[in-house]
Amino acid sequence: MAKGEGKMEKLGRREFVRNATFGTMGLLILRNAKSAYSYQANEKLNIACVGVGGHGWANLMAVSGENIVALCDVDEQHAARAFNRYPNVPKFSDFREMLDKMHKQIDAVVVTTPDHTHAVISVAAMKLGKHVYCEKPLTRTVYEARVMRETAAKQKVVTQMGNQGSATEGLRRAVELAWAGVIGEIREAHVWLGGGNHPVDRPREEPQPPAGFNWDLWLGPAPYRPFHPAYIRGAWRNWRPFGTGVLGDFGCHTTNLAFRALRLDMLWDPKVKRPKGAVIRVSAEASEIHPETYSRWVIVRYEFPARGNLPPVKLTWYNGGPRPPEEILRELDQPMTDAGCLLLGDKGAIFSDCPWNTRFTLLPRKQFEGFQGPNPTLPRSPGHHAEWILACKGKGPKPFSSFDIGGTLTETILLGNVALLVGHPIEYDPLTGRIVNCAEANRFLHREYRAGWTL
Repeated sequence: MAKGEGKMEKLGRREFVRNATFGTMGLLILRNAKSAYSYQANEKLNIACVGVGGHGWANLMAVSGENIVALCDVDEQHAARAFNRYPNVPKFSDFREMLDKMHKQIDAVVVTTPDHTHAVISVAAMKLGKHVYCEKPLTRTVYEARVMRETAAKQKVVTQMGNQGSATEGLRRAVELAWAGVIGEIREAHVWLGGGNHPVDRPREEPQPPAGFNWDLWLGPAPYRPFHPAYIRGAWRNWRPFGTGVLGDFGCHTTNLAFRALRLDMLWDPKVKRPKGAVIRVSAEASEIHPETYSRWVIVRYEFPARGNLPPVKLTWYNGGPRPPEEILRELDQPMTDAGCLLLGDKGAIFSDCPWNTRFTLLPRKQFEGFQGPNPTLPRSPGHHAEWILACKGKGPKPFSSFDIGGTLTETILLGNVALLVGHPIEYDPLTGRIVNCAEANRFLHREYRAGWTL
C-alpha cells in the first residue's frame, strides 16, 4: 500500500458511507430497492463470488440478499470468514472448475480479485451468458478493457464496474449540471490524489505459500515467479505484473466525475462527429520508472479531441505529491486539498474534494449562492450493487457504470501507465484501439499470457 494510503482509505471509507447517503444538493438517496421498484422476495439471483477475502467480503455482503450459490478463492485463510458464513455453499479455488461444474446454477458472478485476473474471470463468465460485477479498475491492461466491453455487448449481459461513487447523488448531480451548461464550456480539468507507490526490487527469498494458498492459480495469466508474501493481500497493487498503481486503483474513482461530465466515452462511438484523424494524446512523467513496481509520484496529461458539439479538453492527473498550480484554485477562492477533481468552465467550476466524487461544490461560491439548477435528468440509484441486481432481473435501468462506460474509463486511465513506459507522448485512436504515432508502443497495451490462459 502506498505511503499514507491506508490512513486516507480508513478515513475516506467512513466519509464515503456518509456521503453516499446524502448528496451535495441535499437529496436523499433511495435506501433500498423496494423504494424504487416492486418485486417478489423470492425473485433472487443465483450469484457466484470469485475472491471473497478483503474487499471481496464487502462485495459478498452487498449481494448477500440474493442466493449465494458458489464461492471461489485461491486463499483459504483469507477467505475463511466467507467460507464459514456459507458452510453449505460449494467452494472452489479455480473459477474455471466452478463455471464448468455449476454454470447452469449461476445467473451472475461478482469478481473481486487482483487486477491481473479480472479479465480472464469476467470474460469466461460473460461467454457463458452470466451477468458480471467486477471491481475497478476493470482490467490490468488497455486491451483487456476493450475485450471486456466488447464481450459484454456481444453477450448482452448486465455489467457493473465497482467504482461505487457512481451511485451517489453528489456525482450524478454534478454530471447533470455540467451537461446542462451551468459552468459553461469546459476545456480544462484537473484530478489529483495524495497517495503514491513504493518502488522496490523483487524479493530474492522464495518461501513456501501459506497452507491453503494456491500460488499458481493466484498468478493466473501473469508470468511465473516464485511466491513471496510481498505480492499478495493488497500489496499486489504496487507490482506491475499484478496491479496498476495508484493511477489505475484510484483513477477510476477520482476521475469518474470528469470522464462523465466531459462525455469522453463518446470518443469510442463511431457515430459521433469528430475531427478527421482525432486521437487521444497522452504524455506522462514520474519520479522514476522502476521495472518491477510503480512510481512514487506521477503526472499524466491527456488531450481529448472534440466530441460532437463539445470542444477539445485537457485533463491532467497528479498523484503522490504533485498538484495543480495553486493559483487555479486561489482564483476560485478554494483552498488546495489532498484530493480533488476540478472542472473549469468559462462560466464557473465544479469541484469535488472527495476521492470517490461523492460531493461537489460550484465555484466561485458567491456566484452560485442559493443556486438550485435544473431538475434532475439522470436516474437515482438504490445503491451500486442494488442497481446491478435489479437490472439483472430486468427491473431497473442499465447500471450507471456498466462495462461500456467502465471499459472506456479504464482504457483512458491505463493509457497513462502506457505513456510512462513508452517514455514519450502517445496518440491513441479509441475507435481502433491502437497507438498511431509509434507502432512499437502498442506492445504495452497488453501482454502475452502464461501458457494455459486465454481471454
